[in-house]
Amino acid sequence: MSDTSQLKEFAGQGHVSLPPDGHLLQPLLKHARETPDKPLFSRRVGDRFEPLTVKEIVDTVRRVARGLMSLGVEPGQRVALMSKTRVEWALLDFAILATGATTVPIYETSSADQVEWILQDSGARIAFFETDALHALYRKAQDRLPECQHTFVIDQAALDHLRTLGDAVDEARLDERLAALTPATLATLIYTSGTTGRPRGCELTHGNIRVNSLQVLDHVGRVFSGEDRTLLFLPLAHALAKILFLASVERGVSIAFATSASKLVEELALVKPTWFGTVPRVLEKVFQTARQKAEQSGKERVFDQAVETAVQYSRDRAEGRLGLVTRIKHAVFDRLVYATLRRILGGQLRFLVSGGGPLQERLNHFYNGVGVKVLEGYGMTETSPVMTVNADHANRIGTVGQAVAGTTVRIAEDGEILVQGPQVLRGYWHNEAATKNAFTEDGWLKTGDLGRLDAQGFLRITGRKKEILVTAAGKNVAPGPLEDRIREHPLVSQAMVVGEGKPFVAALVTLDPGAFTHWCKKNGKEGQTLEALTEDPTLRAEVEQAVEGANRSVSRAESIRKFAILAHDFTIDRNELTPSLKVRRHVVSEHYAPVIEALFAKGGGD
Repeated sequence: MSDTSQLKEFAGQGHVSLPPDGHLLQPLLKHARETPDKPLFSRRVGDRFEPLTVKEIVDTVRRVARGLMSLGVEPGQRVALMSKTRVEWALLDFAILATGATTVPIYETSSADQVEWILQDSGARIAFFETDALHALYRKAQDRLPECQHTFVIDQAALDHLRTLGDAVDEARLDERLAALTPATLATLIYTSGTTGRPRGCELTHGNIRVNSLQVLDHVGRVFSGEDRTLLFLPLAHALAKILFLASVERGVSIAFATSASKLVEELALVKPTWFGTVPRVLEKVFQTARQKAEQSGKERVFDQAVETAVQYSRDRAEGRLGLVTRIKHAVFDRLVYATLRRILGGQLRFLVSGGGPLQERLNHFYNGVGVKVLEGYGMTETSPVMTVNADHANRIGTVGQAVAGTTVRIAEDGEILVQGPQVLRGYWHNEAATKNAFTEDGWLKTGDLGRLDAQGFLRITGRKKEILVTAAGKNVAPGPLEDRIREHPLVSQAMVVGEGKPFVAALVTLDPGAFTHWCKKNGKEGQTLEALTEDPTLRAEVEQAVEGANRSVSRAESIRKFAILAHDFTIDRNELTPSLKVRRHVVSEHYAPVIEALFAKGGGD
């Protein structure tokens, strides 16, 4: 269905409310009373995932919380947690919250400067680090962090130590702390990774996050139950992973903690999740890997036909015009291709929740046509994070869904998305100026994103307000849609459009290492490095196909006239990507300034 008319404002249907004691530990404590022996968490040990029951989880949380209290942690104090996603992360977070303190998550990919800034700005009293290598980042700056009085290394029996300390603290004291928790209690300071500027601490209360968990369940919850299983691999320091985790706890979903992204396919087979949360880049990589394997086995043509059929099947079904020929082709490819892809994803997957960035519409149709529904949503750290999400009963591919209950989305005159709702942050930590600037005069949170609402209130993201490029001719260009289309090509890993104040638009393109290796074999260039081939005419002709495909979606004035193939992919380690794999434009622009300058030095835009 096309957007024949547009709304300026849409309010999510329904209402979600919290009781006066509606804090984040309530669901876990309720499970402990009602189903103490239910396996809720699991972690990998050898070749299997071993379960932890609700009782075991709550017992550990209570003992660790009492251990923190023995170290003098008081309500309102901050405790930092720097680790990849693992079961200990969740146990420590719950324990910190149980004391009335505030969790300050730090991505395990953060630099020493970022770690120092977050610990200093938050005034964290205690900090947990997953490994000694991460702890070393703290030790570089510990003389400048006098407020951080205790540090622990998770891999060096930190939880065991705290359990022992906790045995000296009376259970009744912890019960008093739990009884004092309210929706207004500050639960976490999440420092926004952002694409520009120094991270700012988003103040999210128990009420902000708990109500958002309930909003998500109210909106999409009918598609999963306490009988479901999920595999958690996104970083729990990220608000998306955190809310999906907490919604799972609320519903009693079995949660398996992945060991690493590199073992994702292996662990999907072990856990066989019925759903999981992801980011678009993971879905792109799964698709590209499947296509590479098809090429390597000489089945490239069959795979491409299967892709076209899946996309057509999804689109036709959405429009209510699914014909017999498409049905027959789909049934054939289901046996030849789709069933294999579903097995790679664990074999029992019913749906995915995708956020953290835009998913290519065609790729969404592909997964939907394969039999794996992708429910795409939209949010930001400042909104706990979910504002809108597609649901099983209301899913419009190409949009990020409708506003969740109690949330109103408005489109400003300049196209910016504004939002109001109970999940919106109370402010930025120790930064009144930033807090004031984040809201309009009449109290709407400014997202910085551009979008439009269709007649049914489905939101479509059209760009990022700060990322709009204005060429020397005064033409406004949204880089996101162009970049998404370039990344559809199997050779491409990342793309970044440039051209602010320039006579035309250009692009930086990075290649997927696996796809590049296969391309070299296929084109008689085996053993050659990407550094040696960035100007190779055959390789450039291949990438040019991706650029031309993107250009077909825009006007001549917005089209990409030149591009450069980079010798290296963008990485988190070089600070070029955020932990949710979004490109940090200002960092990439600095790193590749000479390349960008060369693109425009000789003119030649026409």
